[in-house]
Amino acid sequence: MDIIFKIIAIGLITCVASMVVKPVKSDFAILIGIAGGLIIIAMIVNYFTGILSSIKDIIGVTGLNSSLYTILLKIIGIGYLIEFSAGICSETGNPGLGDKIMLGGKLVIMVMALPIVTNILNIIMELLPT
Repeated sequence: MDIIFKIIAIGLITCVASMVVKPVKSDFAILIGIAGGLIIIAMIVNYFTGILSSIKDIIGVTGLNSSLYTILLKIIGIGYLIEFSAGICSETGNPGLGDKIMLGGKLVIMVMALPIVTNILNIIMELLPT
C-alpha cells in the first residue's frame, strides 16, 4: 500500500514542477513530465514479476493453451503503452496525434483479441447441447 502513496507523490511533484517550469522553459516542462512518468514506471516494474508468476499458476491450473495468456499479456501491454504514448502527445500539445495512436492501438488490440474470442466461442459451442 505504501507504493501507491509514493506513486501519487511522484506524480504530484512532477505536475507541480512542470507547471512551475513551463512559463520559463516549456521544453523542460515536457521533459519533466516524461521523466516523472518513467520514474513511476520504474517503481512498478517489480510488480510485473508477481503478476507473471500468478499467471503461470493460472495456466497450470486451468490447462488452457498458454498462447492465449501470452496474447492477453501482449494486449494489456499494448493498452498501457498506447495510453502512455497518447498522454505524452496530449501533454506536448498534439492531442490529435494522441488520438491517432489510441485508434491504432485499439485496432491492433482488436486483431490480437480475435483468437481469444474464437477460442471462447468454441468452448461455448462445445458446452451447448446439439
